[in-house]
Amino acid sequence: MSPIERLLKPASVAVIGASADPTKTAGRPVAYLRKHGYAGRIYPVNPRVSDIDGMRCYSDIAALPEAPDVGIVLLGAERAHEAVRTLAGLGTKAAIVLASGYSEAGEAGALRQAALMEAAGGMRILGPNTIGLVNLNDAIPLSASGALEMDHFPAGNIGVVSQSGGILGALLSRAAARGIGLSKLVSTSNEADLDLSDFVDYFASDADTKVIALYVETIRNVATFRAAALKARAAGKPIVAYKIGRSESGARAAVSHTGALAGADRMYDALFRQVGVVRADTFADLLDMPAALVTGRSLRGRRVAILTSTGGAGTLVADSLGVCGFEAPAPDAGTAEALRQLQQGSEAVLDRNPIDVTLAGLKPDLLRGVVRTLLQSPTYDALVVIVGSSGLAMPDLMAGALRDSLAGSDKPVVAYVSPHAPEATSILNRNGVPTFSAPESVSAAFAAMWSAARWHAPVFTAPASVEIPAYSAGSLDEAQAKALFAQFGIQPVREVVVSNASEAMAAAPALGDRVVLKMLSSAITHKSDVGGVALGIAAAQVGDRLVAMAQQVQASTGSAPAAYLLQEMVSGTEMILGFHRDPLGDAILLGMGGVTAELIKDTTLRLPLPGGVLSRAEAREMIDELKTAPLLTGYRGRTPCDVGALVEAIVAFSSLVASMGSRLLEAEINPLFVLPEGEGVRAADGVAILGV
Repeated sequence: MSPIERLLKPASVAVIGASADPTKTAGRPVAYLRKHGYAGRIYPVNPRVSDIDGMRCYSDIAALPEAPDVGIVLLGAERAHEAVRTLAGLGTKAAIVLASGYSEAGEAGALRQAALMEAAGGMRILGPNTIGLVNLNDAIPLSASGALEMDHFPAGNIGVVSQSGGILGALLSRAAARGIGLSKLVSTSNEADLDLSDFVDYFASDADTKVIALYVETIRNVATFRAAALKARAAGKPIVAYKIGRSESGARAAVSHTGALAGADRMYDALFRQVGVVRADTFADLLDMPAALVTGRSLRGRRVAILTSTGGAGTLVADSLGVCGFEAPAPDAGTAEALRQLQQGSEAVLDRNPIDVTLAGLKPDLLRGVVRTLLQSPTYDALVVIVGSSGLAMPDLMAGALRDSLAGSDKPVVAYVSPHAPEATSILNRNGVPTFSAPESVSAAFAAMWSAARWHAPVFTAPASVEIPAYSAGSLDEAQAKALFAQFGIQPVREVVVSNASEAMAAAPALGDRVVLKMLSSAITHKSDVGGVALGIAAAQVGDRLVAMAQQVQASTGSAPAAYLLQEMVSGTEMILGFHRDPLGDAILLGMGGVTAELIKDTTLRLPLPGGVLSRAEAREMIDELKTAPLLTGYRGRTPCDVGALVEAIVAFSSLVASMGSRLLEAEINPLFVLPEGEGVRAADGVAILGV
């Protein structure tokens, strides 16, 4: 048995610093172990008390009759490490340290945390600053959470890992009140040793856990989290995460636009997408989504039947589903006729959706028939049953009728309870029907099922072997940056470097009637801000414009450019393609580009696997996610663009990022012109910053 398994399923528990007063925090762990029927051996330790609740209380750890599997340490931060050292010396497998005052308390606390870990040696530590854990499957509460004052908790198949102790109690009590069964809940808090990823990895192999719910403050080790999440998804276990901190932009001041557009929260979106984690938008989603996913039912399409006896509630659900991209089509003729046969003599309107079959007076057998008819209908992929006020009189019968109807189909069935009816909600959930008290929760549940079912594990693809020029560290000028991109197959516009007006006049005619003139500098990348870009200059006037540009840049920066870049004029759809390095990974960003990139902010991100390249399918998905993607495909008579070439450019850019590894600090092509279909793409501007 591994130390984590022993932590979650201990045969014996020592409670260090236990109080005989169950109303005190130090008295709760023993009281809760007894209250909730822990079957193992309990060893309270307190030199001032002889017994607690009829059990012998030991004067110190050394007096214990055996090395306990787990020690719950209730001492303050100034003494906890002593108990940890003694437990480790006995051979205890894991300790739960509740005290605060560690890394969350600044430099002095960080030193205390380091001392705690030194004392632990090879013993595993949960915490410190944790509220502990609760194993509902095996009736093992190793926690001081006041939520354990409740008398009963339904055991189920949703595992919870929270980086907040208070949130563990909130989820435990909310789930119990709604009849949602959880398997195990763990508060990792400071994560001095065991962290979020360790328990995701454990739940991936835990037979009692089918869905994993995470409350995330930060991910400290991205590599281990990625591996654990992919392991869980490979085992068929969906993961739902609620990540706090979305209001923080997280964007650093950057030479390119990409750094500003790829904020910290968006990086979490990209990481979660890569490893198949469904992100919860609200705290309520953190229970609602797992409650739907744990049924294991497959959502194969976006067409939903809404069965109701109250028009207002049906409209609420239909509207919420529509906002989230689901459809509520009218029943086909065959389904409508089958429903009429069940409701002969009624005045029910069956040619529209929501489907009102006057459920107020229905008997369970009739309800079963209606539900089965809708589940068998080829028109619908899922069913929402709305429980109105009339259904509250016999919630057990309603729940039983729905439960009995599930066996004949694997389509998702959920319920929305329109009135405030906690008992009805709990009964339905306990009978295997995910039940919600808000119409938005119905939509969120279906969205989670849709997302989880369509995720595919990322496949590692090595980058192409390309000979990279020997550049010095620092920012490349635009010509050098685009030459680097060209090494990987991303072609620049036609251009030439010039140093003065006469060279510009001589070179311009070969580039067309009208040209682009730019200052060339490795120090100034936002050239437009200092007057260093001129578009559409007549070839005959390029010399005069160069002189004027030199004066303007001189006035803005204090020095004139040493060189200039003369380019052909290109027209097409402007995109931005960038690379952003973040603690969560190396992100590839795609969006509508040009000088308004940060204003429009129509972008999407992907994280390739470390050292790997994006696939063409991923590149195409990035394009399709942009709100402005129709501009590439002939929107309102526009000439269709070469989307295939854009896909290849995205893949090539990710290959550049993978090939250069840690040496590439930042890179961006903005704009990348996507030309008409069959004509490719052209890099019109570029940034690349290299490290040593």
